[in-house]
Amino acid sequence: MNDIRALATLAQAYFDAAYEMHAETFASLFHPASSVTSVGDGVSVTPIDAWLNVVRNAKSPKSQGLERRDELLSVAVMGSLALVTLKLQMPPRYFTDLLSCARIDGTWKIVQKVTRLETR
Repeated sequence: MNDIRALATLAQAYFDAAYEMHAETFASLFHPASSVTSVGDGVSVTPIDAWLNVVRNAKSPKSQGLERRDELLSVAVMGSLALVTLKLQMPPRYFTDLLSCARIDGTWKIVQKVTRLETR
């Protein structure tokens, strides 16, 4: 059960970082070798450092006064691996994120993010 709590805490920090577009918080949650895979019309993979640079240059939903709606859909733990499924919004963009996590030196880190963007 401690793993579930730790991963829920990671998810909350992720939601906070997304709402504030806080790259350093994201950097603390991701393993340095991780990447972000975006799935849409095609598939693109971005190394975490390049993705963090995009975050650093993005306007935060908070600064735009956008409504915050975060949802932790599921947490599945399999030993030292976990999959966290989230939904979040930055209207008119709505994201579903699958965060593959690994317990490394006793701490959960995101090792791969797979995201799908929808616009409404």
